[in-house]
Amino acid sequence: MRNLLAFLFLAAPSYAGDPVTANYYAYVAAESDDTVDLIKFGPAGGELVKRIPVGIFPNEIEGPHGIKVAPGGRYWFVSIAHGMPYGRVFKYEAGTDVAVGDTQAGLFPATMDISPTTGFLFVVNFNLHGDHVPSSVSVIDTVSMTEIAQIEQGIMPHGSRVSPDGRFSYSVAMMSDELFEIDAMTLAVSRRLKLTLEDGSGAVKPTWVQPHPTKPLAYVAFNGASQVVEVDLKSWKIGRRFHTNAGPYNLAVTPDGKTLVVTEKSNHSTAFWDLDSGKERKSIRCTNKITHGVTISPDSRFAFVTVEGVGGDPGLVEVYDLQDLERRAVIEVGKQASGIDFWKMEEP
Repeated sequence: MRNLLAFLFLAAPSYAGDPVTANYYAYVAAESDDTVDLIKFGPAGGELVKRIPVGIFPNEIEGPHGIKVAPGGRYWFVSIAHGMPYGRVFKYEAGTDVAVGDTQAGLFPATMDISPTTGFLFVVNFNLHGDHVPSSVSVIDTVSMTEIAQIEQGIMPHGSRVSPDGRFSYSVAMMSDELFEIDAMTLAVSRRLKLTLEDGSGAVKPTWVQPHPTKPLAYVAFNGASQVVEVDLKSWKIGRRFHTNAGPYNLAVTPDGKTLVVTEKSNHSTAFWDLDSGKERKSIRCTNKITHGVTISPDSRFAFVTVEGVGGDPGLVEVYDLQDLERRAVIEVGKQASGIDFWKMEEP
């Protein structure tokens, strides 16, 4: 693996995109190392800045999965999937990376997002334990680090994302093929949509929902059906369908609303879609196996994609230039890299 990474940097092609003029920072969770890594990408390339141990049981792999940086970048939060029996969510001060609070969530807390309106954190409890039964979304007050509600969802909820105005939280239920909308003010389910293929059948196994930054639309990854669908949030119906490679898993839309980025987990690739035309610009194989998470820089310039790896391989973060769709860097991080979120940009 290290020889491969060295080759990638030495054999890097020339790029048609504009020069990199800022440093970009992101936090990355590594499920099999119980760490969160702070990475940097800038004019000098990509690097691991800091490795932060997380969890409370030193002799057990606890599985940090979801990660979210608070609006403004002062704090970050990580979900620890395994507990006794419930998982927990920890709050850290960004930069110093010192833990400042934690609280219990549900069974296997995973992806999460924060409402900029209320400051509440919405955490899906994925629940890998036992029978397939409906699970929940935990709502956490991020000031006191108190779980204030658990809202029932479908089976194996995932992909928690909040609307840009902070009024609604969206998630999907992987094993019951549903999209849920939660009112962030009343903390109750306001709508639910059964997700199907064109012929009305089910078994689509949705894993992610991503609201559009400026339009009343949301994108849902059908992991079991090799599709991403566009949901009209006004009519609450499926519109366009984008046919992808196998295993679309996580999604992100650039802040300018122009590009949809799809990690194709089963195909070990990342795809880039033009949202105006509805056409795929490119799908790129990753440098190892199992693409997972994705986050976008605030200037819509770069996509940061986690690659889990297999066996004892380190995890990776691949940095893609959204101007020319070339890979600009590969950064080695902890094993089974999963959740990733952007922290800040700064001048060198």
